[in-house]
Amino acid sequence: MEQVISADRPEWVPVFTGLSVGQFRKLVRVVAGRGGEQTGTGRRWSLSLADRVLLTAVYYRTNLTFRQVALLFGISKSAANRVVDHLAPLLTLSPVTRKHGPDTVLIVDGTLVPTHDRSMSASSKNYRYSVNMQVVIDADTRLVVAIGEPTPGNRNDCRAYTDSGVDQQCRGAKVMADGGYQGNAEVIMPYRKPREGQPPLPQWKEDLNTVHKSVRARVEHALAHMKTWNILRNCRRKRDGVSHATRGIALMRNLTMTT
Repeated sequence: MEQVISADRPEWVPVFTGLSVGQFRKLVRVVAGRGGEQTGTGRRWSLSLADRVLLTAVYYRTNLTFRQVALLFGISKSAANRVVDHLAPLLTLSPVTRKHGPDTVLIVDGTLVPTHDRSMSASSKNYRYSVNMQVVIDADTRLVVAIGEPTPGNRNDCRAYTDSGVDQQCRGAKVMADGGYQGNAEVIMPYRKPREGQPPLPQWKEDLNTVHKSVRARVEHALAHMKTWNILRNCRRKRDGVSHATRGIALMRNLTMTT
């Protein structure tokens, strides 16, 4: 089979990955630094590292089937599957390993990712089997700084925040969220509107809610940007696949924001 898309033809990179040529080359260097290059003996990959990274990025961006992606790269369906299995763990956002400073402000929100793996998903409010992915961004830079482990899609954000482990990655920082994170005392949420018959909120609380809403909108913009990688709209990957895909897209989105 003839290879249609190649990293040697940079005009294809922005079209199929959402990255500029420079951003893509930086992504290849990141994967190479994590051990993506083939070393030692054994069966050699038919594609170069750059082409394998491109294949994975194309798969995440377009959500084509492996049969379709394989045709674009001139390899078999099983080979395309092996490429993604091998590179997906190397193409991810690094987990937070240190405590944030007290002046750091983070924003957290959950998003539902439909997935075919029912061992970790549940029927949720979108009537599809989904997982709840907790995403944290830096309020200042708007970069994604943490992704939680997937939790069933019927789990509320207040519980998914701790069950996903993302709360530990936010330790030390001030964390903003919407009103769905009740029960997490360390999370800054807007003042709740009074029930019928109760006095209205004072003006200063209304003003703070307005500011809170405008700042928190940044995480919603980040989630909308991440979902331009179509695999987050219908993930067919099993086991760690949805986690790797979400973290990989977070890494690629950060590249688009910084280079």
